Amino acid sequence: MNKIVIGFLLLFSYALIGQENYPTDAFTPPLNVPIILAGTFGELRSNHFHSGIDIKTQQREGLPVYAIGDGTVTRIKVSLWGYGKVLYVAHPNGYTSVYGHLQKFSPAIEEYIKKIQYRKKSYEVEVFPDYGEIKVNKKEIIAYSGNTGGSSGPHLHFEIRSSISERPTNPLLYGIEVADATNPTLEKLFIYPLSKSAQVNGSEEKIQLNFSRQSDGTYLANKINATGKIGVGFIGFDRQDMAANKNGIYAVELIVNGKTYTSYNFEKFSFGETRYINTLVDYEYLGKYRKRIQKCFKAPGNFLSIYNKLENNGQIEVKEGLSYNARLILKDLEGNKVEVTIPIEGKKDVVKLPKASKKTTDYVIAKKTNNYDLKGAKVYFPENTFYENFYIDLKKGEDTVKIHNNTVPAHRNFTITFDVSRYSKSAQKQLFIARLDKNLHPNYTNTYKRGNSFTTRTRNLGTYTLARDTVPPKIRTKNFKEKQWLNNYKYLSVYIADDLSGIDTYSATLNGEWILMEYEPKKKTLTYNFDDRILDKKQCVLEVTVIDNVGNKSTLKTSFYRK
Repeated sequence: MNKIVIGFLLLFSYALIGQENYPTDAFTPPLNVPIILAGTFGELRSNHFHSGIDIKTQQREGLPVYAIGDGTVTRIKVSLWGYGKVLYVAHPNGYTSVYGHLQKFSPAIEEYIKKIQYRKKSYEVEVFPDYGEIKVNKKEIIAYSGNTGGSSGPHLHFEIRSSISERPTNPLLYGIEVADATNPTLEKLFIYPLSKSAQVNGSEEKIQLNFSRQSDGTYLANKINATGKIGVGFIGFDRQDMAANKNGIYAVELIVNGKTYTSYNFEKFSFGETRYINTLVDYEYLGKYRKRIQKCFKAPGNFLSIYNKLENNGQIEVKEGLSYNARLILKDLEGNKVEVTIPIEGKKDVVKLPKASKKTTDYVIAKKTNNYDLKGAKVYFPENTFYENFYIDLKKGEDTVKIHNNTVPAHRNFTITFDVSRYSKSAQKQLFIARLDKNLHPNYTNTYKRGNSFTTRTRNLGTYTLARDTVPPKIRTKNFKEKQWLNNYKYLSVYIADDLSGIDTYSATLNGEWILMEYEPKKKTLTYNFDDRILDKKQCVLEVTVIDNVGNKSTLKTSFYRK
């Protein structure tokens, strides 16, 4: 039995297991404020499910973060993106808690990690302390909340994982209380014709259904005429009390004529499957309208383990002359729900909206490798890059090539290789591969240079070009001026920016010695804490060097006074 089959059987076996018995009295909340959520577990995000809960921190940073139980720190990571400053604590009962987007760690952990940063002369570090090396006690302050990494506002990203499998589970299953008496909201409802001859209300394309609230609080959709295999999709969200955030739905159930066709929830999932979110949502609709339709049927290439039950892959086979009653139920973890009934009549209408033809001259077979020569560049798609076969739209060019658009998801990385032999060696140093956004602005993609071939690996379809960056990064002081006295300052900060290829590396010295400057890309700021080192000179010389992604370099040299 090959590894792929075994993997699929394991995913299937997970779906057959009911909800586990999670300890509800072992842990305490990680914050000493009312737990109000800005994001829920399993929430639909770009190319992934949200693996924890986002806890509001009263729109500020610096709230004490507490260990939810006795344990030992097993991992500390500091990065510019992702979770930013993050701490992992393993507990004796087999679970690991994760605390992300932190402002800083507790003094002891801060001292531990800064020694490593100074030794490696790097702000970004990742360490795995020996088990028991850094012990923490339940309710001990281990960090302070912040906004580091990919966070878009102050909050605490909090997870609970299995220490063995590292599968994240919904933290609200462990007794963490969130006030929630609010029903989920159904925004939009869709019906998809799925089989070759299927149609809904005379349409071979998906249609949106209107629905209205009934006296019992449920909703009733307009009756549809349909034949063939059809599927249901929806746009919806959930809200907890005391928060206006549109969070993710916990559980979805589709019942047809009293029989459950689809049932799934966000109790747990694995990081290895999270990118399959792109098969759960209508990715084409997402690419066009930036809204996520959640499918209640299993699409090709979907190997998610979130399903508790699937009948006919969630597809409703409608036969002429028969009537069907479909009920879609959206629930939160507290049992609050919204329900809509969809009356279906097995009746064939005259097709007024045939399925749109999307044929091009090139056809991608998902399970095979696919190579294309686009004149100035070559594209290589490994097997299983895509979830299903499709006609791909390609346009050739010298410096710019089009590789379809953002309506088709790629599961694996593919490569784009440009021939740069027509450029001089000096010009090649300033070139990079960029993906053009909707405003035709070039966005840097990691460019690997080997001779006259420039290559990038990506999972984003779109238009790619060779761009040239001749302008070095910008550097200027931010909270002080040249030769200023900074006796009462706790920190100094420097502004850095690069408008095209982006910043690759930076370094700073104070009186000739390397210092740790924390980089916050969202604020374009480098910050140095004066507590890190004792200055032995009244006059201090700061030198900051910044290099962009094609090697353009800028250096700032300035001085100040402090004693």
